Amino acid sequence: MTEKSVWKMNGFIGILAILVLAALGIGAAVLQIVWAAAILWLGAIVLMTGITIVPPNKTKVVTFFGRYSGSVRDNGIYLTIPLTTRRTVSFRVRNFNSQKLKVNDVEGNPIEIAAVVVFKVVDSAKALFDVDDYGQFVEIQSETAVRHIASQYPYDNFEEKGFSLRSNAAEISNLLKEELQERLLLAGVEVIETRLTHLAYSTEVAQAMLQRQQASAIIAARQKIVDGAVGMAQMAIQRLEDEHVLELDEERKVNMVNNLMVAIVSDKATQPVINTGSLY
Repeated sequence: MTEKSVWKMNGFIGILAILVLAALGIGAAVLQIVWAAAILWLGAIVLMTGITIVPPNKTKVVTFFGRYSGSVRDNGIYLTIPLTTRRTVSFRVRNFNSQKLKVNDVEGNPIEIAAVVVFKVVDSAKALFDVDDYGQFVEIQSETAVRHIASQYPYDNFEEKGFSLRSNAAEISNLLKEELQERLLLAGVEVIETRLTHLAYSTEVAQAMLQRQQASAIIAARQKIVDGAVGMAQMAIQRLEDEHVLELDEERKVNMVNNLMVAIVSDKATQPVINTGSLY
């Protein structure tokens, strides 16, 4: 079901018409025209049931004996179809904070994850008639989408390939928004923004994963140091040869590279050794 506009007119004109009918009814009663007075008063009472007030950023959904007649979006006072039922739906922006969910990531590691969803209703008819409770529907679908997204990616990407929940929070939030929008389209809800508010390893594996992260960080740092040391050794030998400072044979080059690598890569201060003799 899609939202549509219902017939309405200015409410002050409707109130004026009600007052006129009531006054005419009083006049008929004074003239002892009972049937006319009854009809006029009944008409005034019926018109009174059509008076409705619409606050800002809200809409009135009008149903006539169980049938959807339309919605009143414009704020103000209006006279609409009499003898109808009117329910209020808010178009204001709302937040939903999910609870901390325990999920297994794509590698099977238990993690804790939570998200905030910013949304608003854009179709009052769908929100009221296509789902039982659109607020509860948003909550359940949001948690379902968070679980699904969390299970598609690893918590951390140690191989630096593809997305990870920790390193690509913005991209994961966008994917969550797209998936959630598809789920909530049925309820006439627009997803404005989604953000991850909590992300951590579950308590039973947190210590082990922390050690794994530390080991990966150490390996990555060592790899950069080694790459830099090799480059520095190559540059030193190349410069000595270009400036004709020393004539180095292959054995001396190997020995120099070995000394430079030890001095640069070692995490402790190196002690210089002065060689006053031959290498042989």
